[in-house]
Amino acid sequence: MLYLLYGPDEFARTEELARIKAQVPPDLADLNITVLDGRRLKLDALAAACEAIPFLADRRVVVVHDLLKHQRAGKDRDELRAYLERVPPTCDLVFVESEDFDKRSAVFTYLKKAGELHEFQPKQGAELLRWVAERARMLGVTIEPAAAQRLVTFAGNEGRALVNELSKLASYVGAGGRITAHDVERMVADDQEQNLFAFIDEVSARRRGPALASLRRLLDEGQAATYILFMVARQVRVLLGVKELAAQRLRPEEIAARLGQKPFVVRKALEQARGFSDADLLRLHDRVLELDQATKTGRFEAAAGLELLVAELCA
Repeated sequence: MLYLLYGPDEFARTEELARIKAQVPPDLADLNITVLDGRRLKLDALAAACEAIPFLADRRVVVVHDLLKHQRAGKDRDELRAYLERVPPTCDLVFVESEDFDKRSAVFTYLKKAGELHEFQPKQGAELLRWVAERARMLGVTIEPAAAQRLVTFAGNEGRALVNELSKLASYVGAGGRITAHDVERMVADDQEQNLFAFIDEVSARRRGPALASLRRLLDEGQAATYILFMVARQVRVLLGVKELAAQRLRPEEIAARLGQKPFVVRKALEQARGFSDADLLRLHDRVLELDQATKTGRFEAAAGLELLVAELCA
């Protein structure tokens, strides 16, 4: 089976990928799941992974990250398109794209015809509030409508950030409990965001020691390195958007509305953006993506990668 998972909702993409991987028995996953970096992938390596015989299982899963985005038109793309018709029935080949890509390509056209496509867009409005309520039920609690609205106001519509905050709230109210707006205001303070701001502040000022200390503080608070990386990537996108819209002489409130961010986030981002040139931010964006890929494919440990990133940016 061929799959394509794409769209900006990273949390939803990750959940769907986990669902596909779960079709392989857990005790055989290491032997029957292969993860490849599509940016440097050669067709013979892909074919070798797909055509390997499943070990004590009916199927194997091959996951390819960000191939369509980085593959140029020409011979390589044509050969991949042709190979897709020959993927063995014992292999589930899953393409995962974290960025937008050319949807006019023959590869996308074939996947659209012969595969299973899942596009993940961030939820908005009533749909987002229903999703928050459902996630709360999955955690064994309920959340009042006003509390769900308050949570979205604090955390935005990023699935991973919302689930992280819901998990803390569920632990606070206990199994079978009910999350109120007061609980949200008490527990989902902006401490995490402020600590992230502090980290970005130190990086933008090129203060390596304090930046590393801020990073370690986030880790000590129990934040997973992969989640910090996700938050840094989100903040870099905010900084890029803020710089672009500020150049159009828009007021902070107008920028916040355009970006779907809280006004105080935009005001803080305007201060931070002064520490970066456009080239700095684009380079940081690319390095975060590279690090994200390296951690997902097992080539780098996320915490060490973040420390290396700080050292590079503060050199």
